Amino acid sequence: MAEHDEWLYEINSKQPLLAIDFKEIWRYRDLLLLFVRRDIISAYKQTILGPLWYLIQPLFTGVIFTLVFNNIASISTGGAPPFLFNLAGITMWSYFSQCLNNTSNTFASNAGLFAKVYFPRIISPMSQAISALFKLSIQLFIFTCFYIYFVLKGFAISPNYTLWFFPFLLLIVAILGLGTGMLISSLTTKYRDFRILIGFATTLLMYVSAVMYPISEVQNSKALSEYTWLIELNPIAILIEAFRYMTLQEGIFNWGLLGYCGVLSLVVFFMGLIVFNRTGRNFIDTI
Repeated sequence: MAEHDEWLYEINSKQPLLAIDFKEIWRYRDLLLLFVRRDIISAYKQTILGPLWYLIQPLFTGVIFTLVFNNIASISTGGAPPFLFNLAGITMWSYFSQCLNNTSNTFASNAGLFAKVYFPRIISPMSQAISALFKLSIQLFIFTCFYIYFVLKGFAISPNYTLWFFPFLLLIVAILGLGTGMLISSLTTKYRDFRILIGFATTLLMYVSAVMYPISEVQNSKALSEYTWLIELNPIAILIEAFRYMTLQEGIFNWGLLGYCGVLSLVVFFMGLIVFNRTGRNFIDTI
């Protein structure tokens, strides 16, 4: 190579652990879109109902939650229809859990690809968060349809002016899911037990995230009030409550708590990014 020539791009493993090269990500945008398409198609490939599972899962879960927690356990949802109340929680929780679960398996599921070709590794978890928006859009459509139905039935529900904050709320959820998933994905390359535990831990987390009950129900309970702090410190519970407040005006919407969620999400994301970039340098030797 002539002395006056310069390399267009340089691939170097010795990069800062907090590095996010947005220019490089933009150059690989076609690959990112390809990953997103792959994630959507492969989710229900060779299934009979295919994408209809995106409709069936939230509806079935919403019905079960309504029967068990509202009809049998008599948990109050304020002035909101119990099914719609549960559907709101399920919608937000599903997006977070999908970002978390899919991202947590990044290294294991892409080991063959990572070993053969170079591309920005961050693209893989990013594609999971973007592809999860497809499922979220379907669930939001279902939520909107039932919302209109209950309004026509005479229920006194209406969106709150804070609905404009929803895109930022969604961004916080995505960042938190990505950060947590990247932390776990780095651990699963060395400790395979985490693959088994993640599903169990996610289920337990759902029950302390106010998915099927309002936080006020725990605060007013004599038996559970002493554990309220566990739920109030859970950012997912705060974000779910905020979404319910935006759409149903039932729940807690506090700018201070949302600021706490935003800061915590960024801290978790950057911690996950550091561990993810560090693991990406030599994970092929351990996986």
